[in-house]
Amino acid sequence: MRSALNRRSFLSATATIAGAAAVTPMLSACGGSAGKPGANSEEGLKAALPAFVPSSGAVGADIPPVPGGADVATDPAYLTYPASPSTSVSGIPGKGGRYTAVTPLWGTNPPVGNSFYQAMNKALGVELTIKPADGNNYNTIVPTMTAAERLPDWINLPSWWNANFNTGKLTGTQLADLTPYLSGDKIKKYPHLAALPTGAWRAGAWGDKLYGIPCVSTRFAITGPVYHRRDVLDARGVTPGQVKSADDLMSLGKELTDAKRGVWAFDDVWTYLYTAWGAPQKWKVDNGKLVHLFETQEFLEALDWHYRLATSGYVHPDALAGDNANAVTRFYSGKVLITGDGGGAWNLTDHQSGVAANRAYRRGAFNALAADGKSTPVIYMGASTSMISYLNAGLKPAQIEELLAVANYLAAPYGTAEYTLINFGVEGVHHTRENGVPTFTTEGKKDVQPQTFPFLASPPAVLSNPGGDIVTKDYAAWQAANVKALVKPPFWGMNYSMPQAIAAAEAAQSVNDTIKDCYHGKKKVSEVQATVSSWRSGPGMRLKQWMTDHVLDKYGTGQ
Repeated sequence: MRSALNRRSFLSATATIAGAAAVTPMLSACGGSAGKPGANSEEGLKAALPAFVPSSGAVGADIPPVPGGADVATDPAYLTYPASPSTSVSGIPGKGGRYTAVTPLWGTNPPVGNSFYQAMNKALGVELTIKPADGNNYNTIVPTMTAAERLPDWINLPSWWNANFNTGKLTGTQLADLTPYLSGDKIKKYPHLAALPTGAWRAGAWGDKLYGIPCVSTRFAITGPVYHRRDVLDARGVTPGQVKSADDLMSLGKELTDAKRGVWAFDDVWTYLYTAWGAPQKWKVDNGKLVHLFETQEFLEALDWHYRLATSGYVHPDALAGDNANAVTRFYSGKVLITGDGGGAWNLTDHQSGVAANRAYRRGAFNALAADGKSTPVIYMGASTSMISYLNAGLKPAQIEELLAVANYLAAPYGTAEYTLINFGVEGVHHTRENGVPTFTTEGKKDVQPQTFPFLASPPAVLSNPGGDIVTKDYAAWQAANVKALVKPPFWGMNYSMPQAIAAAEAAQSVNDTIKDCYHGKKKVSEVQATVSSWRSGPGMRLKQWMTDHVLDKYGTGQ
């Protein structure tokens, strides 16, 4: 389904664009030597967050969600689209207000004032002028607006760019405080917003107040699986359950690689695999003290294995050269049989593209594994959303309430009449039904863009790939098999503002560049150790002290 598909594909794309941003705390750099962290205290956050009330208007899933720990569950999965979508919002939410909105867009801008926008404004009861901005340059476009203090009434600020936007500093000055409208039971006025995951609301909370509205939220947020060509492994009699350790994975690499035929077992998998050695995602707390990833023995062990992998001959040469742009093509064509990618890569378009390259194509993924084959496997959770919208602080209370009512409409659950309009437009104009599935007309393809209204507010993610049920079933089964492995890392879902110098220390660009060279086989582990040693004695030491003084000691780990 195009709308759900694009949204999930977008999550995968943002993991590539933002690196590890999707699985780290939401940061905001600020000037000065220390600044105000803007973090949330346990009690303050508890008071600010909305109550969670499951949706009563949601369409029953064909594969219901499987609960994990706190804030964790698999995405509900749907094999069909409702034939007669039901209405879930009573009346028209707006009262005739006129507003502007800006969202990032990775694609082609719909025509201004097109028929879809007109239909949406009629349904919403407002005149909402959406001005999509180029997503590739969004991190430079928004700071220009904030510097001039000319934000629109409603704007999406992806959390991986919080440092660029200085989001923490904008809260309460240019971004409206929504706590008086949404905290606790007040959210019940907006039932679809109340059904959004509590973890997703954390992403828009700063300094014990709520500012952001979650978009594209999920309770199964991870960096991504280590994928494999299931069709190829099945044909060789290899089941993923046989791979229980790093040694097993290396042995499989030897078995699958045939360079003479142009087939290599691996593409780049470091980002999706290094924690299997017990390495923290970024931080761990040992006896009350912070320990950074780079300081751990587990990190070195993971790096050593990946260096040996890179020099084994089992990794595609283009991957070792740093060509990530064509990784998916290598996977489709069977030149690579094991790769890493975001969860959004497992979708209908992937299935269709793969089958076009090889009729037997089927994507699969290894279950979470521990490198030693004995320890309990762990998958670190990412933030429940990285797409967050904010309202302008200059709006009057009545205007904020009107836009929150609009947001409630936009968050209508999958398969409802409202969801269908938001994601497919008007039936007979923007879409028709083909085999029961809403399918875009020529006008719909031009006008209906899932990176506009859903980037202001949207319901929790679902798995839905009409016409490709095998994809939905496979991914839902993988989530169910791994949901118990999801663990919150320290500072999960926490927002805090860092001074620019500390943010640069955390980025550790020189270290990360050397790490990449190592897992590409160009530099040895000893060279990474030397770079880390230099970083630890300067920027790393200052980073750890700042995190200890301004976050850990004051606010804890957020768990």
